[in-house]
Amino acid sequence: MKKVRFGVIGTNNITDWVIAGGRQDERFEVTAVCSRTQERAEEFAAKHGIPHTFTSLKEMAESDVVDAVYIATPNSYHCEQALICMCRGKHVLCEKPMASNAWEGRKMIDCAIENRVTLMEAMISTVNPNFLKVKENLNRLGKIRRYFASYCQYSSRYDKFKEGTILNAFNPKLSNAAVMDIGIYTIYPMVALFGMPDNIQAQGVILDNGFEGQGAVNFTYNDIDMNATVVYSKIANSFLPSEIEGEDGTILIDHIHIAESVDYIPRIRTGQGKSQQAIKEPLGGPLDKSPYYYEIKEFIDLVLEGKQYSSINTWDTSLDTLRVIDEIRHQVGVYFETDSSYLTDKL
Repeated sequence: MKKVRFGVIGTNNITDWVIAGGRQDERFEVTAVCSRTQERAEEFAAKHGIPHTFTSLKEMAESDVVDAVYIATPNSYHCEQALICMCRGKHVLCEKPMASNAWEGRKMIDCAIENRVTLMEAMISTVNPNFLKVKENLNRLGKIRRYFASYCQYSSRYDKFKEGTILNAFNPKLSNAAVMDIGIYTIYPMVALFGMPDNIQAQGVILDNGFEGQGAVNFTYNDIDMNATVVYSKIANSFLPSEIEGEDGTILIDHIHIAESVDYIPRIRTGQGKSQQAIKEPLGGPLDKSPYYYEIKEFIDLVLEGKQYSSINTWDTSLDTLRVIDEIRHQVGVYFETDSSYLTDKL
């Protein structure tokens, strides 16, 4: 059986989860890890049974022990690290958001095309089988009027922030913001389903260090007469589900980032009686594998089939999502160092 040998850069929790999910696909093999220090690389390698360690991404990308690289470093490093790998013929699965801004995203896509390698954004929401059920059942809603998505989760790192310690997750110098971290989970599915909105109106709460702590954004789709609203936060909790509302019914999604329950609720027709309760029709339920399995499977399929991009997590969706986020950041006043910089020739 043909396997894809992965190198990973970024030794945090999400890499643990991706490796665990990837190992549910027998074609997945993690053969190398790159970290800033040899000690950390060896510690992570021992934890996961990884045979090769590196402290230089260039050396790992030039080695013959990996076919692809999973990037899970801070956002500000995604573009440069992806270019280093792709210019050396390695396929890249890059953690969301794919880049700091749309300019970097375009540069990454151009590099993938030039070097004939696979590039995919690691967005677990849209490769989730339950989200695919959402797409399959949109036509049952009739004319769609509203998309609403919420993802508000109080971050444990916010407590440290309030104590005066700024960890990476709250550091805008690393291209971090609530919209980049968890807001993207509400925006990316919207763009995947409906494309680019015509109008964006954003509000946000900016913390003392310039970090966006939460936001609320309204969108308008003129051609289809539809509105959309997303809310996201790293400084407060919410337990609201997400919805796609149509004239003939509604699709209810329990968690937009990892859908574990999806229901179709038909509209009660006139004459059916005011007391009649709409009956939920389950469209999807608990997953039988890790949610990270599905993104690894999609990526491995692409690599082994010689395809450069996913038909689910498409380049267009990644780039348009970055364009939307760029406009949101502009409106709420969040700027990254990468917005005005360009990559020097480090390759």
